[in-house]
Amino acid sequence: MNLDLALILLMLAIAVAMFVVNRPRMDAVALLVMVAMPFTGIITMNEALAGFADPSIILIAALFVIGEGLVRTGVARRLGDWLDVKAGGSENRLLVLLMAAVGGLGSLMSSTAVVAIFIPVVLRISQNRGTAPSRLMMPLSFAALISGMLTLVATAPNLVVNAELIRQGAKGFSFFSFTPFGLPLLVLGIVYMLFARRLLASRTGPPGAADRPGLQQWIERYRLADREKRGRIGPGSPLIGKRLDELPLRSAGVNLLAIERGAGLAASVLRPTAQTELQAGDVLLADVHTSKEGINELWDSLKLEPRLLGELGNYFADHSQEIGAAEVILPAESALVGQTVREARIRSEYDLTVIGLRHGSDVAVDDLLDERLKLGDTLLLIGFWSDIRELQFDMDDVVVLNMPAELTEVLPAAQRAPHALAVLGLVVALMISGAVPNVQAALIGCLLMGLLGCVDFDSAYRSVNWKSLILIVGMLPFSLALQRTGGVDLAADAVLGVVGGAAPRMVLAVVFVITAVLGLFISNTATAVLMAPVALAIAKDLGASPYPFAMTVALAASTAFMTPISSPVNTLVVGPGQYSFGDFVKLGTPFAIIVAIMSVLLVPIFLPF
Repeated sequence: MNLDLALILLMLAIAVAMFVVNRPRMDAVALLVMVAMPFTGIITMNEALAGFADPSIILIAALFVIGEGLVRTGVARRLGDWLDVKAGGSENRLLVLLMAAVGGLGSLMSSTAVVAIFIPVVLRISQNRGTAPSRLMMPLSFAALISGMLTLVATAPNLVVNAELIRQGAKGFSFFSFTPFGLPLLVLGIVYMLFARRLLASRTGPPGAADRPGLQQWIERYRLADREKRGRIGPGSPLIGKRLDELPLRSAGVNLLAIERGAGLAASVLRPTAQTELQAGDVLLADVHTSKEGINELWDSLKLEPRLLGELGNYFADHSQEIGAAEVILPAESALVGQTVREARIRSEYDLTVIGLRHGSDVAVDDLLDERLKLGDTLLLIGFWSDIRELQFDMDDVVVLNMPAELTEVLPAAQRAPHALAVLGLVVALMISGAVPNVQAALIGCLLMGLLGCVDFDSAYRSVNWKSLILIVGMLPFSLALQRTGGVDLAADAVLGVVGGAAPRMVLAVVFVITAVLGLFISNTATAVLMAPVALAIAKDLGASPYPFAMTVALAASTAFMTPISSPVNTLVVGPGQYSFGDFVKLGTPFAIIVAIMSVLLVPIFLPF
């Protein structure tokens, strides 16, 4: 022990104490460390700031941007809807699928970003099923933490440990070096949560303020449920090659709302215009004001094949990403007062279709197009979201009364989902092949996400979790200072003094426990920054390979199940799941012990001493 080391340890103790009480916030503590450390004379200001140029920091930031591309294009939401459908009525099947999906996606990008993506997905699934979010939020966080054990780029501690290996002259881990440990642990985690989640209380959260009406409420209020019709243009249909202005659909009581074209991720929903030319295979989405017999005769004459209604609700609720609705009211100065719905020509003026009308509390159902509009009438308009948003700026003839809750869920780049998936596939392929450094592969992905319209500059900057990055950068000077003052060697000697002449596997166990316990008080990323050099020094003293010790630190850093402050992954789900500190202790501690045992058993098998 020397004066410089004592000073660094004092600063570290103060930083840890501030982390524990969370005063000030963690990134502020990291900034304080960066500013204060050069005053000790142990490191320079340039060295304190060197973390900003660390490739791992740039890689983490780039992965956040790639994750934002998956959010904005709806890839994550489609995955959530698919999970909900595939799970059927079984909550156990849903939990298995959810944890497997989170583990898979989290293995390709930041686990923190994955949780941010899946929280709204889980909330939607819980709302649809009428179950408490607390039943799924904890499994979500567990799966995200385990996903950090699957690949090199899955979580920040892996990259921190890998960077320390390279900094000390060793070859870093490969992309899949973590997979032999993460896969068995993911399976164990799923099995564990199938039973352990029963210990969680079903908390629905505090009631919020009155929400906007949903599309489903309007469907019921305006009695729209029986008016949705779908028809696919079959071979030989007289509609093929015809423009819409050449067809007598409206006179037959058929309001064409949208056209589905293509299939799978390449599917698109088109706005019908007078010049739109129909093609074989197009699916027409229509609001029909005619009898069942009349629509059947029309469909037969046009050779339209009836299609099933959507899975997520009736009246096109399954197309709420493209098609929306709005309630408008007629003000006193409206030129529409006194006209019939047909005469008002709202479709021509606003590109929106009137599908509902209320005179006070009375809903007009029959002969809607011939209903005469009165002052104060409420109209329900349906159309594409872009047209609905423009309606808010036109206050002459109609005033927007209500916008549906689904407006907040509309994706800004839903049509770019195939592009986002292609970019993600390219980034993963480049990382696996090693053709370019991982950070370069991620930056290529960021640029392509921008060029292809999956993200814009504003959303890219907003997506980066700057708090996490500043935390890592601010803690890196501690690692360098502890090495220069002999603190790392002192810690390594202390560990070896405790285990004595024990087998290397026992030393791994001690390293794992120390790392996991330290992670109870500070973030898992900061834990990796501090423990990686200590573990490598222990390996050097033992004359052993550095890889099993580095891997043990990485796995232990991701074993952050025991408290809500151990990882941003846990912190993110506390609010939506309405969890207490004790919930994490109750479920996380037993599983952390399981992970520790499995890690100490598996690591020497795949990474010999």
